[in-house]
This record gives sequence, structure tokens and C-alpha cells, in this order.
Amino acid sequence: MAEAARTFTADDFAPAEVRTDLHGIARPSQSYWQDAWYRLRRNRRAIVSLWIVIFLLAFTLVGPLLWRVDPYAQNLDRISQPPTLAARTLLVERGVQWEGVTLPDWPAAPSSAWLLNPERGELPPPERFEVVGDPHTMSVRLRWSPVANAAGYQIYRNTYRPTAVNELGLPLGETWNGNEVGYEDQLALTPSTYWYSITATDGERESEQFVTIPVDVELATTIDNALMRGLIESRDAVRAGEYVSMPANPLGTDYLGRDMLARLMHGAQTSLFIGIAAPLLFVLLGTIYGAFAGFAGGRTDDFMMRIADFVIALPFLLFMILIRVASGIGPGESGILPLLLALVILSWPATARLVRGQILQIREEGYVEAARLLGARDHYLILRHMVPNTLGVILVTLTFAIPTAIFTEAFLSFIGMGVAPPVPSWGSMCNEGLKSMLNSPHELFFPALLISITVLAFNLLGDGLRDALDARMRSRE
Repeated sequence: MAEAARTFTADDFAPAEVRTDLHGIARPSQSYWQDAWYRLRRNRRAIVSLWIVIFLLAFTLVGPLLWRVDPYAQNLDRISQPPTLAARTLLVERGVQWEGVTLPDWPAAPSSAWLLNPERGELPPPERFEVVGDPHTMSVRLRWSPVANAAGYQIYRNTYRPTAVNELGLPLGETWNGNEVGYEDQLALTPSTYWYSITATDGERESEQFVTIPVDVELATTIDNALMRGLIESRDAVRAGEYVSMPANPLGTDYLGRDMLARLMHGAQTSLFIGIAAPLLFVLLGTIYGAFAGFAGGRTDDFMMRIADFVIALPFLLFMILIRVASGIGPGESGILPLLLALVILSWPATARLVRGQILQIREEGYVEAARLLGARDHYLILRHMVPNTLGVILVTLTFAIPTAIFTEAFLSFIGMGVAPPVPSWGSMCNEGLKSMLNSPHELFFPALLISITVLAFNLLGDGLRDALDARMRSRE
């Protein structure tokens, strides 16, 4: 039986309703660089490293504008001081040699009976040992009671309390008469607590019995020195015994009294300049060289790569010494330019080989062949198609090359082949801080910490960029 004919109305031809809730774009379309930035932001270690790198650049460029302290200015009153935010110094008059204490009624030498007695024992220590006046870094004056039959006294100083005669510490000096019972210490004093000891001698042997007292030494400077450093406005405005404020040293001072924070900032300019400028130059040179070799191919490629192999075989340290000698730079002089030149000359082959491998792969792609059929010239193909498609590899190579250059500069400066004092760099500061590592560890700790943080930050950032710029990662997310 045939079906009944259907009558169509205008409603049957109405446009269908479009529903947008059934299908949606799970992720908006992004370009290669947008997608790379998206994946880089998801890498927390890389983002933290990026902020550390930004902080280091601000520390290097903006820091000296905010912390206006001369990195070469020496303050011999504050040698190897630990980090401090505020300090006061005692004002004293220009030092005058203390005449000491002499007892005219006391014998200056032991009696003959004492010296001729074969059974004489050791001399006892003084019964009284005290400080005269206020002890400070300009002078510590000591006085003690005389000892019978003493021909003189030996004075010692230590940074801890001695418990035996072989722990008395630094021998400061001695008096040559038994009636001289005073001594003034002016030898390299710093704000600290010292333990002074004294022993008596009969002219032939020194007694092993001693007496010890602790002395708290405070920071002091002369009024003339305070006026010269701008701590006071005029000499008439102050008098001896008053205190004035000293500039803060947040990271302490070095062995010459120079501010560590200022030297670290200016040292960063040297270290980061070499660490960034050298990789930029040799990565650029290697990119151009490798792109041309890979595009040319054949015998030209083989010949150029043999040159790169020859450069790789050159010993870096020997080549560095030859450049220093050729530049006329002697021992103890800064060799920033030879160091930069050696890094550029000897470090480009690695980038060249990497870029060459990328170009050999890209030049066989279909879009390159299409551009060649449309009449594109060689330089256009290299600059427009090949090099831009290797930028990811180039950026990662640059990021990994920067910490290597920074570490190389630090190592060469540490062994005296790079930046030499008084020009600050993190490597030379580590070399200087190593000499006083046990007594003033902050002189070595802070530059070594900055080197470690910088190298670690650039390495982690390079890892993040390598993952973010890998096009194969797009299909996995």
C-alpha cells in the first residue's frame, strides 16, 4: 500500500537551532611561541629561576644606583667585620704612645741570691691584672702588680680563654725590667672579646704560670678620621668619648675594610658581563657558521666542520695564557678582554655543530623546497625559514652556555688568570675570601653563594626552555 503524500509547511524549512553546548574548543588555538610560554609557565622551577635571573640583573644594574658605596673605599677601622645593619664608633683623640707604668721603688732585676739558687722554682703570676681606661680598637692598656725577682714580663693575646701555657695565643711583646708593669696593645684590634695573659721571667727562663683576664674591645676611630670620612660635620661639634653612627654593612666588610655588598654588586657587573656577553657572541658566531655549513653541504660542509673539530681540540687554558701574553698583560693585571676573546674563539664550535644538524634536517622539508621553486634565494631561505626554526635550540644553547661562562670566569679569576684585584668579580672575591675563611667566613660565603645561585638558576631555566620549546611536547598535552 502506498504511503500517503506528506504536505510540507514553512516550519519544515526553518533554520535548525545551533547548540553551542555540545561541542567546544577544549584549548584555543595558539602559535608556537604562545604554546611554549604556556608550557614554560607551568614549570615552577623554570619560573622561579626566571625570577632569580631578573633579580640578579636588577641587583647588577639597579643595585649600585641605590647602594651608593664606593667598592674600593677602605676603612681600616672595620677590617673583616661580620654583617651588621647599624654600628656606633667611639671618638678618640689621635693616638699618643702610652708611657706605661714604672715603679721606681721596685727592683728592676732579680736578686743575686735568687739567680744563684739552683733549687729556685718558677715565678708566680702577678696577683693583680687589670685594664687601664676604656679598651677600644685604637688601644688597650694593661697594668699588673709586680712579681718579686722578675726581670720582665711576657704579654699574650688570644680570642678564647686559654687553659694551658701552650694556648696563650699571640705573643704581643715583653717588658725588660721587673718594675715595668704596664703595656699598650695596638696590634690589629677589632671589636671583639680578647683574652690577655701575662707571665713573669727571671731573665733566664719564662714561668709557665700565668694569669688571664677577658677584655671587651669596642669600635673606635680618631676624630680626624671621622671628619675625613664624613661621619661628623666639624671637629668643634664633637669631643673625645662621644659616639657617632657608622654606615651599615649588611654583608660585612672584607680584609681591607671594603663593603662586601658594594663589591658584590660591582663584581656582578664583571661576572655577568663576561657570562652573558661571551655566550651571546660565540652562539651568534656558531649559529652563522653552522647554518652556512649545513646549507652548503658537500665538501664545503666537510671542510668547515674539520675547522670546528680543530678548534675544539685546542686546550683552553693554554690558549688563554697565549692571548694574555700576546696582549701584554702581566701577572696581577686584570685580563677581562683576553678572557672574553678566548671564550668566543674556543666555544663557538659546539653551537655550530648543533645548528648544522638542525639545518641539514630543515633544508629537506617541503616548505623549503616550495620556497626554492618560487624563486627564493639562498640567504632568504636561511634567514626566513631555517634559522627561525632553530631559534628554540639556539635559545636553549644560550641559556646553558651562560652558567658555563660564569663558572669559567670565576674559576680563572680564582686561580689568578682572569680578573685581578682590586677590580671586583665573584671569582676574585672567592680567592680573597679563601685566605680568611676560618676567621671571616662571610668573605667567601657570599660570592660563592651568588655563583652557585646564578649557575643553578640558568641551568633550571635552560631545562624549562628545552621542554617548552620542544614541539613534540604539544601532542602529549
